[in-house]
Amino acid sequence: INHGHLLIAQPPLYRIKAGKLQHWVYSELEREEVMGKLKGAKAVEVQRYKGLGEMSAVQLWETTMDPATRTLLAVNIEDAAHADHTFHVLMGEEVPPRKAFIQAHAKSVRNLDI
Repeated sequence: INHGHLLIAQPPLYRIKAGKLQHWVYSELEREEVMGKLKGAKAVEVQRYKGLGEMSAVQLWETTMDPATRTLLAVNIEDAAHADHTFHVLMGEEVPPRKAFIQAHAKSVRNLDI
């Protein structure tokens, strides 16, 4: 991680279809932009992907696995001690610290990305 050698293939969040056009969308902002461009189009279909298991093998290859078209995100850690602490709070066996974390942050969370 410290040398930039950990990369994650990013799957799309949405597939937006309008007629024969298909858009794979990787962020909420991108979804809003595409929907704005399609305003007034008939039969716009939006499918939200919550996990890779919801995609067909062909879709998974085209969007996430194909080296020619995939998006790779580099993993980096800005504060290793803080990351380690947060990981242990959220994934550890002790429930009270996890509950306290959730209660402390629940009202301010729109999209949780830890």
